Amino acid sequence: MTTRTGLSQAEPAEPAERPSGLRSWLREHSELGVCVLLLALGVLVLTDALTMDVDLTQRGPVGPKTVPVVVGVGLLVIAALLAVDVLRGGRGQAETGEDIDLSEPADWRTVLLLTGVFLGAAVLIEPAGFPVAGALLFWGAAFTLGSRRADRDPLIAAVLSLATYAVFNNLLGVPLPGGPLMGVL
Repeated sequence: MTTRTGLSQAEPAEPAERPSGLRSWLREHSELGVCVLLLALGVLVLTDALTMDVDLTQRGPVGPKTVPVVVGVGLLVIAALLAVDVLRGGRGQAETGEDIDLSEPADWRTVLLLTGVFLGAAVLIEPAGFPVAGALLFWGAAFTLGSRRADRDPLIAAVLSLATYAVFNNLLGVPLPGGPLMGVL
């Protein structure tokens, strides 16, 4: 191929052969899985909202169906727009986080320890109350994620838990179980 200046340029190389078939097409358009998930979630939300039994005399101008219908329609619109973008060749950006090495395997020990901490807090919330269970949750999560400050972490966990309890229970009016500390708090 020659340009206006008469200099010859190399011909573009032929693209490498790609495996054909449905499997390779799906691999190239894997973001469609997110579209299917959003579509299913939108249909579920809309179905639940539209089959909700609401008495017209018990609701105001904006009833309990309004927000779920808006969210469901929004999910369907986003699913459709994302599908159009993917089918036109749009691709999600690759992860560019500095501290993430995608070639390393997952740290299953940390995941399992955090799961245990969350389950332990869920089991303890009724008998021990939120302040105790929350403090154990905050301290256990900090310990599992690598903090080893035994002088500071339990204190911070207790303050966070008590502050969370006070905000939800006293300011927002969301009753949380106080446990043995119910009379004190």
